[in-house]
Amino acid sequence: MPRVLITGAAGFLGSHLCDRFIAEGYRVVGMDNLLTGNLDNIQHLFPLKEFEFHFHDITKFVHVAGELDYILHFASPASPIDYLKMPIQTLKVGALGTHNLLGLALSKKARMLVASTSEVYGDPLVHPQPESYWGNVNPVGPRGVYDEAKRFLEAITMAYHNFHGLDTRIVRIFNTYGPRMRMEDGRVLPAFFTQAIRGEGLTVFGDGSQTRSFCYVDDLVEGIYRLLLSDHHLPVNIGNPTEITILDFAQEILNLVGNPKAFIDYRPLPVDDPKVRQPDITKARDILNWEPRVDRKEGLARTYEYFKQVVK
Repeated sequence: MPRVLITGAAGFLGSHLCDRFIAEGYRVVGMDNLLTGNLDNIQHLFPLKEFEFHFHDITKFVHVAGELDYILHFASPASPIDYLKMPIQTLKVGALGTHNLLGLALSKKARMLVASTSEVYGDPLVHPQPESYWGNVNPVGPRGVYDEAKRFLEAITMAYHNFHGLDTRIVRIFNTYGPRMRMEDGRVLPAFFTQAIRGEGLTVFGDGSQTRSFCYVDDLVEGIYRLLLSDHHLPVNIGNPTEITILDFAQEILNLVGNPKAFIDYRPLPVDDPKVRQPDITKARDILNWEPRVDRKEGLARTYEYFKQVVK
């Protein structure tokens, strides 16, 4: 049984990755400092002999006894509310945390996949965004702590690949949604579901004409799994290219939830908020034979079932 370390294991994406790798027959070492993660997301895994959990902050020296075949680095605050509240920790986990894990991968001769983001493209001047686009990022703006942490993560990962010959993979993740998202983490989908269920105003920034492309978590996990097992070491976009305006998306949530008290609440546009976001997934199609399978209507219905249980 191959053994994999997954950092950020108690988070939204990390917990789904733990499920997938256990289902595929791996032994999983989950690691998290619970800064934004929640043990409830992985509570069902604790009785399994294939799973072990390490409570640890990866910005400190990382040690895992025994062999490791793979490392998946998914530890980081990932929503605007989190990284604006914890800017230093966000930068440290992208820089020091990634460095520590690359060193561990080198010592274990493990293949390492790092979670980057569509935020490396910033407020893009190229649309849709291919991996060859270098981005339009404000390094000293409020979002810079997250954007630059991930850009550094990519740079140091490539440095280890080129200088040390480390076997690495880089996934650029676009907006992802599904069960286990935190209700009030600041991202648009959990915010809209929470507000709609409670009969509050759905916060739409600006006029709502900015776009996003939403990928269901099962599709994302499939893409990550294929990328890990591929031979491609350069960045790959994983996301759903079906684009929608935020205003239309808010209306979809209102229609799905059907709470007559809920309404659209327009607010000023935040600084450096990207106007468009859509992945070019040509590489993922060609190299991984991957594309999303779950359409938004089905994915939102599944996600709504989860939020109905957790929103009070």
